[in-house]
Amino acid sequence: MPRKRKGDPVHGWLILDKPKGMSSSQAVGKVRWLLNAQKAGHGGTLDPLATGVLPIALGEATKTVSFVMDGAKAYRCWIRFGEARTTCDAEGDVTETSTVHPTRSEIEAVLPEFTGEIEQVPPVFSAIKVDGRRAYKLARADQEVDLKPRPVRIDKITLVEMPEPDLCVIDVECGKGTYIRSLARDLAVRLGSVGYVADLRRTKAGSFVENQAISLDSLEALGHSARLEEAVLPILTALDDIPALALSEAEAGKMRHGMPAPALSVLNRTPDVKVSPGETVVVLDGNKPLALARIDGGEIRPVRVLNL
Repeated sequence: MPRKRKGDPVHGWLILDKPKGMSSSQAVGKVRWLLNAQKAGHGGTLDPLATGVLPIALGEATKTVSFVMDGAKAYRCWIRFGEARTTCDAEGDVTETSTVHPTRSEIEAVLPEFTGEIEQVPPVFSAIKVDGRRAYKLARADQEVDLKPRPVRIDKITLVEMPEPDLCVIDVECGKGTYIRSLARDLAVRLGSVGYVADLRRTKAGSFVENQAISLDSLEALGHSARLEEAVLPILTALDDIPALALSEAEAGKMRHGMPAPALSVLNRTPDVKVSPGETVVVLDGNKPLALARIDGGEIRPVRVLNL
């Protein structure tokens, strides 16, 4: 007999404005405790130094995490020129210095070189595995870490301001796997200097944006109350960009048990929704998401059934 999970069956997304100094795992644990939720996970790690949008999946929403992690991200980044650091952010030790402080026009002139599909070497202090071990663990043990360049996509970089001669603020829109710390490091080197991320804030993750985020202090102030549960967004919020198909009562009953539904009859019911073979869709039982599914061989086959 399976062991019963501790806590309440809370399902949905809570968008946390992660505070500085807390790891993403710690933030998930805190939110799970506040909501007394049985299960929780996050939709994309934020470094302890960083603040901002940390989507936290609760209950069955954990089955949709990949759609948030694979989605576009947006950041505001403060780059300090004149020092290189081991971690490429303010928490690391200084390894190199420079007296070169690039001007606004010099920075704007090279930003196009860092947009589009580019190759990027991740920071050695990262969670990437090298021979089965995390790179940051090897780096902390003073072991050599050899990370290969990897392709990433940066859609847009905008220079916002230069509040100090050695400090610039940029907004970055990018795809999955982009390291803002590497971007800051490489941008500074391209400008004939060295630099690191002095501060970082994520403003978007997938379909979730900054104005949806709630601070940990606000959550704690709500306590274990109905108002706290009101901060939890529906599972479908993370699936806005995915085609939604409505099932009949009979089709929903079968798919709930892992059985497929005939694609033609379902698609004819929603002619405005265009779906390609192999594309992921969300199927609905009324207004409730029932499963993530794919069209295969004339059938809509469930991939992940949501037990709501």
